[in-house]
Amino acid sequence: MRAPGVPSNWPQPEGLPDPFGRSAAAPSGLPSRLRVGAVGIDTGLERLRLGASGELVPPKGNDRAGWYADGTAPGDVGPAVLAGHVDSKSGPAVFYRLREVVAGDRIEVIRGGATLSFTVTETAWYPKSAFPTARVYGPTPDRELRLITCGGVFDKSLRSYRDNLVIYAVAR
Repeated sequence: MRAPGVPSNWPQPEGLPDPFGRSAAAPSGLPSRLRVGAVGIDTGLERLRLGASGELVPPKGNDRAGWYADGTAPGDVGPAVLAGHVDSKSGPAVFYRLREVVAGDRIEVIRGGATLSFTVTETAWYPKSAFPTARVYGPTPDRELRLITCGGVFDKSLRSYRDNLVIYAVAR
């Protein structure tokens, strides 16, 4: 479709969108579900907030993931952050198989009844002591997703894993 007043004989460059066309409607509503079919993750989402020390507080239960509700919502421009536990004393948790995700895998987030699709671009392990906060939470020019869980060596004295796994994905 051409904008009014643009002659119909003006060529539209191959492979480029019409600059006067409409963009897709922005997603609305709250994210409610996460699916990573390649590893069998299908979970509801709860709202997550920051703790007193500025850290992202993980979901209350082990069987459910959450999204950082004070940050970018999935489908909006910027990095939407979702987190979940890897395991518990009773066994594997919701993000146990997240370490099996590879570049190219598809991630879906249900938001306001619409399914938003993302493609994994990278997986990275970081020591918690050197977590790249700016890279994970910093601004991005497009719609991106970050999935975060713990992993690596379990430090019994701290009762915590030493590392974090971050999955990076972009909207399709």
